[in-house]
Amino acid sequence: MTRKQRKNLIRIILAAALLIAASLLPVEGIWRLLIFAVPYLMVGWDVLWKALRNILRGDFFDEQFLMAIATIGAFVLGEYPEGVAVMLFYQVGEWFQSVAVGKSRRSIAALMDIRPDTATVLRDGQELEVSPEEVQVGECIIVRPGEKIPLDGVILEGMTSVNTAALTGESLPVDRSAGENVVSGSVNLTGVIKVKALSAYEQSTVARILSLMEESASKKARVEGFITRFARVYTPCVVVGALLLFLIPTLLLHGSFAEWGRRALVFLVVSCPCALVVSVPLSFFGGIGGASRQGILVKGANYMELLSKVDTCVFDKTGTLTKGQFAVTAVHPQEVDESALMDIAAAVESFSSHPIAASIVRAHDSHLDKSLLTDVQEHAGQGLTAMLDGQRIAVGNGKLMDAVHADWKECHLPGTAIHIARGSEYLGHVVVADVVKPEAAEAIAGLKKMGVSRTVMLTGDRREVAQAICGETGVNQFRAELLPQDKVSQVESLLETGHTLAFVGDGINDAPALSRADLGIAMGAMGSDAAIEAADVVLMDDKLTKLPKAISIARKTMRIVRQNIIFAIGVKVLVLLLGAMGMAGMWIAVFADVGVLVLAILNAMRTLKQ
Repeated sequence: MTRKQRKNLIRIILAAALLIAASLLPVEGIWRLLIFAVPYLMVGWDVLWKALRNILRGDFFDEQFLMAIATIGAFVLGEYPEGVAVMLFYQVGEWFQSVAVGKSRRSIAALMDIRPDTATVLRDGQELEVSPEEVQVGECIIVRPGEKIPLDGVILEGMTSVNTAALTGESLPVDRSAGENVVSGSVNLTGVIKVKALSAYEQSTVARILSLMEESASKKARVEGFITRFARVYTPCVVVGALLLFLIPTLLLHGSFAEWGRRALVFLVVSCPCALVVSVPLSFFGGIGGASRQGILVKGANYMELLSKVDTCVFDKTGTLTKGQFAVTAVHPQEVDESALMDIAAAVESFSSHPIAASIVRAHDSHLDKSLLTDVQEHAGQGLTAMLDGQRIAVGNGKLMDAVHADWKECHLPGTAIHIARGSEYLGHVVVADVVKPEAAEAIAGLKKMGVSRTVMLTGDRREVAQAICGETGVNQFRAELLPQDKVSQVESLLETGHTLAFVGDGINDAPALSRADLGIAMGAMGSDAAIEAADVVLMDDKLTKLPKAISIARKTMRIVRQNIIFAIGVKVLVLLLGAMGMAGMWIAVFADVGVLVLAILNAMRTLKQ
């Protein structure tokens, strides 16, 4: 609780005590007015001042104006306790609102705290403490245990564990050593590291995330915009309605001045739209804050609303459903044993920089000594050949096997088969494939359980590979052998069905499709500028299970928003009718206004618990 909140709470408690004391005193006339004026002014002076200031500015119809008119009117009619009570309970509602907003802000502030204050840069052999904005690309930064990493970079020296919880929501630290990348905003836990800055602060991960979170408040959901417009029209209508409710019966029907004045004041108190105006934005604010703690960044309330409606998910394959890293998935020897086949394949492939070649080398560290190979030749689009013990070794695809007249065989497994031959003797093949993420099937099952039954994978890979991945993950449909520009046209054709479509990609080469979909969701985006720029929702790590979690948070947020709207409008309409008929007094009006506001705020605060 802040100092201001504590002061306001003390003021409310004192005013409540004075109200009770004044109600017990046996005084009448001017003394009764003066006694009740003390708690009234104690708790309501700021509301009266704001109302007067807004009137002088020409802004008549706001909640302070309604509260001022209603409470002053109650004093004019001699209903002093009711007037103080209305103001008192209004301030109780305002206090609850400030506490709720404070909690929402703190949930986002935990993320905003990722900004480093300083950076220790090494210049001319000396350590200098500077602002992160002053560090140049390529400079060496020293980061000690407990310090935030100020800029995106690569570790030059040292090894450590890094806490990325503020960025990804993942509580477990990750180990990093020389040659590996680190991102700004994460916390160095154990060792001293020297980091080469790869980007200026303005382009760093932390700067982009902070900018994103600051902009999110300005992007209102459709329902939020409607509530704002509704309040602008509704409040003047209410004032006119209350005035007519007072004037028509008293002037035309000779009704009681006091009775119809009381009914008009009840009408004013009940009709204050604070419950809607406060609770709806607060619900979205809480939802965005709660999601941020999970490492899910939603760029605005409008995207939270869209996310809740998603019923079709379209996935990129590489880096989204799969790890985006080639790995050896099978070894099928024929004339030699498995170890000997991998010895030969890894030795020859060590002369290539191709990702598939690198995956074979990684899978078999104890390959033959490269110095035993001579006359290594690369055949574009086919593979490599080399001399080993006076024999020509060929490692590559079927075309290379045909060229050396080897009797090679097709492989039934998905992936890329690398065939090996010695002379024209076929020795077997190694299967290399992009490995499916272990949590992909769980994530797709989670989406289907939530009613997102239509899932589609888009890939430039072969049809057989796409079919195998869909079978393994549970994705319903696929479109294979696509060119990069084909992904956008596929998304456009799927949009024609009228479903709310989310495209999920790694954000690097999927920016056009991310932008074209109803909702672009980038995952594994920690450190990816393209992801943060192109997507509407950013999953900061590459765990696909955060996708159903994000949709769940959005749906819970929208459910709470709808509950508050229905509850607030329903109670107010009922009490307005009762008040107009003289069946509801000021105390019921207070509940219909402040009580509904407090209940709506408490309900909205549930969005923080994700």
